Amino acid sequence: MIRKAEAKDLDRIMKIIKATIAEMKTYGNTQWDENYPQKQDFTGDIESGSLYVNEENGELYGFICANFVEPDEYKDIQWALDEKCLILHRMSINPKYRNQGTATKLIEFAEKIAKENGVNYIKTDTYSINKKMNALLLKLGYIHRGNMNFLGKEKEFYCYDKKL
Repeated sequence: MIRKAEAKDLDRIMKIIKATIAEMKTYGNTQWDENYPQKQDFTGDIESGSLYVNEENGELYGFICANFVEPDEYKDIQWALDEKCLILHRMSINPKYRNQGTATKLIEFAEKIAKENGVNYIKTDTYSINKKMNALLLKLGYIHRGNMNFLGKEKEFYCYDKKL
């Protein structure tokens, strides 16, 4: 079941983050590290009501942040539309529950949230070497619109959008 995250979920979210960072390091992906994301990022997401978790049988399978906060770095991207959009941030899947469709469920849930809010357009980004996320976005119909530098990382981030 996908639901809004609560403060009581923070410790489990941070365990998923720690495991995700360790896994990313094994294939040279420095998108996330000890500096980002931090617990306070998720605390803010919970307080704003924009963090959602997929919980099954008392276990957190994953989470996604979906809000209307567009990074300044998006301004130079050639987006398909210039209208209000939902932005996807900070998604991760518990390594124990990968390859079970959780990421797809979370993104499709975010798309439903957009439509319920009268929004028919979504933007997101991911690190260029995050092969899994790049492949997932393309599979779900997102279109690569450009690249940006972000978070002081050495490689570019790929920006995607989707008209719903």
